[in-house]
Amino acid sequence: MSYIDGYLLAVPKKKIKDYKAMARYSEKVWRKHGALDYRECVGDDLKTKTWIPFTRVMKTKPGETVVFSYIVFKSRAHRDRVNAAVMKEMGKMEHPGTMPFDEKRIVYGGFEVLAGFK
Repeated sequence: MSYIDGYLLAVPKKKIKDYKAMARYSEKVWRKHGALDYRECVGDDLKTKTWIPFTRVMKTKPGETVVFSYIVFKSRAHRDRVNAAVMKEMGKMEHPGTMPFDEKRIVYGGFEVLAGFK
């Protein structure tokens, strides 16, 4: 059964270009270490009257949007191995406070897949 790491981020709209460059680099690193799929999705239709909007959950400020991301793995054990390798590689380059979003506002969780991926 597959396993997914999911993320929500509030990103300033003026920094989406920088975020996209970071996401493309991150995708290469995660895939290099074995991730099966990697997606970064920027909010487009976030005004809903039916359910709770992502913007409310993320407490977005004026000028921000929401990015929804997920990475697919074979299993939780596979995720743990891949993430350890990714963190080892990226830890050498990461500079706290230089991300194009507020790192303290990341919403994250690991999910066991019930349907949809094999």
